[in-house]
Amino acid sequence: MRARLAALLILCAVPAFAQEEGTATPTQPSGEIETTQAAGDDAAIRSRIRSIVAELDGFETVDVVVREGIVTFTGEVLDASQVPRLDEIAARVDGVVAIQNDVVEDTDVGRRIDPVLNRFRDRLAQVVGYLPLLVIALVAGGLVTAAGFALARWNRPWVRLAPNAFIAEIYRTILRLAFVVIGVVVALDILNATALLSTLLGAAGIVGLAVGFAVRDTVENFIASVMLSLRQPFQPNDVVDIEGSLGTVIRLTSRATILLDPDGNHVRLPNAVIFKAKIINYTRNHERRFGFALGIDPNDDLAEAKRIGAETLAALDFVLDDPPPQVWVAEAGDSTVTMEFYGWLDQRATAFNAARGEALRVVMGALTRAGIGLPEPSYRLSIADGGLPVLDLPDRANRPEALVATEAGPAADPAPPVPEDVTADTTISRMVLEERRKEPLGDLLRHGAPPE
Repeated sequence: MRARLAALLILCAVPAFAQEEGTATPTQPSGEIETTQAAGDDAAIRSRIRSIVAELDGFETVDVVVREGIVTFTGEVLDASQVPRLDEIAARVDGVVAIQNDVVEDTDVGRRIDPVLNRFRDRLAQVVGYLPLLVIALVAGGLVTAAGFALARWNRPWVRLAPNAFIAEIYRTILRLAFVVIGVVVALDILNATALLSTLLGAAGIVGLAVGFAVRDTVENFIASVMLSLRQPFQPNDVVDIEGSLGTVIRLTSRATILLDPDGNHVRLPNAVIFKAKIINYTRNHERRFGFALGIDPNDDLAEAKRIGAETLAALDFVLDDPPPQVWVAEAGDSTVTMEFYGWLDQRATAFNAARGEALRVVMGALTRAGIGLPEPSYRLSIADGGLPVLDLPDRANRPEALVATEAGPAADPAPPVPEDVTADTTISRMVLEERRKEPLGDLLRHGAPPE
């Protein structure tokens, strides 16, 4: 009876003692406590718990004492997080009434370093054991990668598939990357570590996203270069107008398009700008229309002016017969009627600006000889009191009192004007050819398909 009373007192004292010591409340067994305790029960409980603890790593110095079903643990462990495991083990043993855990963490430096050294030796031995398999994995992955690089060095298929050397190099790069990924997968599969591949791909995706944001303009320019290289919107020596930049195409590089403007200056435009810009290609069509407008006296015969203009344009050697020249009345002004004249020419043999100027000069001469007036704009001044105002000019004192008539100048030559030479100027084309010879490499238009 006294023994059972003592056990109950100890049960009540254990939580208070643990709280006073500042430790967590141990896991205690549940269930009813028997009224009798066999003499051999404590020894059986101690033997069972000791055998279990002996099989666990890290509990070599832990001792177990059992009295009246109360289990007391003493000793030291290297890892304090393992202490609650003793309570869990003891709580599952039948016959345990209460648990007192006095195990503390071992702070001895020597004993704490020994497990680290043991783990290092175990891992080193594991690596040495894996060396043959690792060598086989590296050799297999290297062979796959080498096969990809060897295939990429084969020039003939890529030149045939790609429109130019730039796109061919992109194909080669994609092929190399594909074989490198395949080689890594093969090596990881041999090592039974394919789960690591998803981690590597995820890290590569995050890094790629960060780099993409950092060099967004460069990436945009590179993609524009690829698209322009594939679509080929112009060819070398084409005259183009790109958002107001007029010039002759020298080359298309992986970063920019280089033009030669009419003044002989180099114009370098980023491909990202060109890809989104409005491009006018004047050379794509060999035939090009020119036009100009003239003001005709409304008192003259407008139909006759149209006929003279059309016949004059058709008589010029550089004006094409098909499509034929066209003339029409555009609008009527206060003192003139605006008439527009159009004709077509072949840009390969004719200088556009020179031909337009010659056509304007010849048509004006033909209209003048036919008596068709080309008046300047005139204005009518109305004075309320019917007289001219007296202007206070500096030379008012020397103003003549009457109008003085002068003799008319010599009459105009009635002979029709002779058209001048309007052969196409090859100066810019020759300069473009010389520029292309200076840097024969890096031109994405060299092996390009015809413009889209």
